[in-house]
Amino acid sequence: MIVLMPVYQPGKHLLRLVDDLAEAAPGWHPVVVDDGSGPAAADVLAAARERGCTVLRRRVNRGKGVVLRTGFRHVATRHPGRDVVCVDADGQHRAADVLRVAERLRDTPGIVLGVRRFEGDVPLRSRAGNALTAAVFRLATGCRVRDTQTGLRAYPAGLLDWLGSIPGERFEYEMNVLLRAARAGRPIDQVPIATHYQADNASSHFSALADSARIYGPLLRFAAARLLTAADRPLPSRP
Repeated sequence: MIVLMPVYQPGKHLLRLVDDLAEAAPGWHPVVVDDGSGPAAADVLAAARERGCTVLRRRVNRGKGVVLRTGFRHVATRHPGRDVVCVDADGQHRAADVLRVAERLRDTPGIVLGVRRFEGDVPLRSRAGNALTAAVFRLATGCRVRDTQTGLRAYPAGLLDWLGSIPGERFEYEMNVLLRAARAGRPIDQVPIATHYQADNASSHFSALADSARIYGPLLRFAAARLLTAADRPLPSRP
């Protein structure tokens, strides 16, 4: 199993996660893809490399979608046949949940999501935003996905080329993956996980306005296309 960690301006949470995963799953290989972080991140990334991580660095910040595709291409080329679990390295995910999501992948040919419970001390914007997006996604696709923006996802090796073909530079990429999976009839399995927010999720690089617009754009286009397709179908003839 390859653990793919997209990062931007990473802190000590990355190193704690690497250490915890090394203890819990010593045979896994971590790949860290940095999205153009500045010099302040150099020490953390060097420490991750010293811990055995492959560290790939992009020169310019492009967004999470670009970074994930960079990681998928690297794995497909350097580690062919290896499954991938993607993990956010900002302190939200724990090694135990990463293992649970990865283990579920053995029982499904599709995508496995680690879905957050959104219970307890969860920032209001995260709770409300997820509920709305999940509802719109269900209306658009007919699929019930409880957490469309989770960063903890496991993919089988056979989907890496497909993942590399999906458009989207920033957070909308992960929505595009789910939309295209739903359209193609690919299985989407879901594993409940705990989520730990740090300082009201202050470490997140998600822009409430710009990134929300990017996410809802493809979602609404997908819904509109589905409605137009349904409208074009001929009405059943009466006997």
